[in-house]
Order: sequence, then C-alpha cells, then structure tokens
Amino acid sequence: MVATTPSDILRFLSACADEGVETVLVTLVAVIGGSSRGIGTQMAVAADGRRLGSFSGGCIEDAVVAEALETLSDGWGHVVRYGIGSPYIDLRLPCGGGIDLLFTPRPATASIRTALDLLEARQPAALRLECDRVTVAGDVEEVLWNGESLTHCYQPALRIHALGQGEDLTAFSRLANAFGAQVHALCPDIGTCMDLAALGIATTHIPVRTTLPLTASDRWSAIVFLFHGRDWEEHLLPQALALPAFYHGAIGSRRTHSARLEALQASSVPKEHIARLRGHVGLIPATRDPATLAISLLAELVAEYNTLAHWTYWTGETLAQADQ
Repeated sequence: MVATTPSDILRFLSACADEGVETVLVTLVAVIGGSSRGIGTQMAVAADGRRLGSFSGGCIEDAVVAEALETLSDGWGHVVRYGIGSPYIDLRLPCGGGIDLLFTPRPATASIRTALDLLEARQPAALRLECDRVTVAGDVEEVLWNGESLTHCYQPALRIHALGQGEDLTAFSRLANAFGAQVHALCPDIGTCMDLAALGIATTHIPVRTTLPLTASDRWSAIVFLFHGRDWEEHLLPQALALPAFYHGAIGSRRTHSARLEALQASSVPKEHIARLRGHVGLIPATRDPATLAISLLAELVAEYNTLAHWTYWTGETLAQADQ
C-alpha cells in the first residue's frame, strides 16, 4: 500500500474504538482557491496522538492534530479554516488556497462499522458528517457541505482479476498489489501461482482452457487478459465478458485484437458483451517490456476506477449498465 485509503481511515477509527481510545474524524468540507486534496478527504486523530491521513504535504497536519485534541477536550465539533482567510496567519498552504476542515469528535463506532461492513461486502456506503455526530446516510449520494452537514460516499476497493502467464502477469500483479489494489491472479502455471501467493496475492490455478475459474465480479472490478497466445482466450474470454466489471481488456496488437473480435463474433458471443472489450489497453502505446506494460495498464485502471469514485450519485440506468 503506497498511501492511506478512505477505508483505512474508517478501519483506524474502528480499531481505536476496540482499544478504548477516543478519536476525532476530520473532513475537508470546502476548498477556497487551490488545494492538493479534494472535498471529502479525511484524517483521523486519536486521543493518544496517533493520526492517519493528510490534507497537505505536511504543512498543517501538526496543527490539525492539536486542534483535534482540543476538540476532544472541549467536547464539541466545529469547522476551522486553514490557508487563505484563516485565523492562523502563520499556517499557509503551498497552493496558496484555503480549506475548511470539519472536526467531529467521537464519531459513532456503530456507523463506522456499518460502513466498513458494506465495503467488505463490495457495496458502496455513505456517512452523513456533522459537528456532533456521524450517521449512516440512507442514500449513497454525495451531498456538499451546507453549513451543517456533508454526506460522503465510500466505494469498494479496486479489485483486479488478472489472467495470464509469464512475466507480464507477475509484473502487473506485483505492481498492482504494491499500489493497494485487491489483486486476483489466475494462471495455468502452478509455479507462478505459488510465487505470487508467497507475496500475499490471491491466486487461482486455471487447470483447463475451457472453464473460467471465476464466477463472481462486480462493477468495481476490472478483468484483464495478459496472455500472449490466443489459445487461452478462446473459451475463457467469452465467459469473462459475461461478468460485470467496469473494465474488460486484453493485451495485443491491432491485428491481434481484430482477429480476437472475429473469433468472438464467430462464437456467437452477444454483441453487447463484445462491445465491452477494449481495443487497446494501457495509457502508453506499443509497450515492449513487462514493467512498462504493468505501469501503463495499472494507470489506466486507476484512472477509470477514480472516475467511478467521483460519481456524485447513482442512477438506476448507471447501475443497470454496470451489471450487464
């Protein structure tokens, strides 16, 4: 894991509750000018001084911790501005802007754990944040700060089902795992499965070319094929395209992809399933080595996953499309 995730903040709050340590949840509710963090960014501060999360490159975090500890002592939440317009004239943000932070002491453990349970079940969650309380929101819909509350949505973690063999699969799986994605590597080579499993990566052996050992996926998952030979795709790819995912992709040249599409059409795969398959994967064109391919593909997946995270509301049409 290269950085703190929103769910890490919630887990930190829950863990502190288990320890009997009081906490403060700090949420960025407004941005004035520029900011390196967006609205909804959070930080958790424990009564013993521990903290998780950040709002800058280290410019104001110590001040935020001090304010949070005072909030616990005072017993009531409030909003504080840092940067432009702040009463703390000695604290300035490098971007030159300002941010308003909501300090909510003693967030309800039950609400935090309900959100975590939903995320663990691969369901989105939303919390309504106020000065004096945190509650589970009835609708998974972002609601901006109105002076009294803000509703913040949390999305299930990025999960990647990567099918392939050789160094392309291992390089990509290792990089995605280091990034913090939930990686599931599916490979016909038992040795590769064992090597990846030793790194803590979930693996599944593919014993035959005709049956995909993956029966469940969701709209927060990506399915990528990293086989260089199309013989493993013939039966497995149509099955994968029938599963829900925000991204279906397979490596290969334009010529390879054209032949792939012809094979899918000849196999009577539904047109709407074929349309899900990307004609080009990754942000870097014509990659020639496993490391560059891994970076190129992971960057594209993260960018598209973040697009999901920035949806301000869920519509029946969007959910229906994602579940197709």
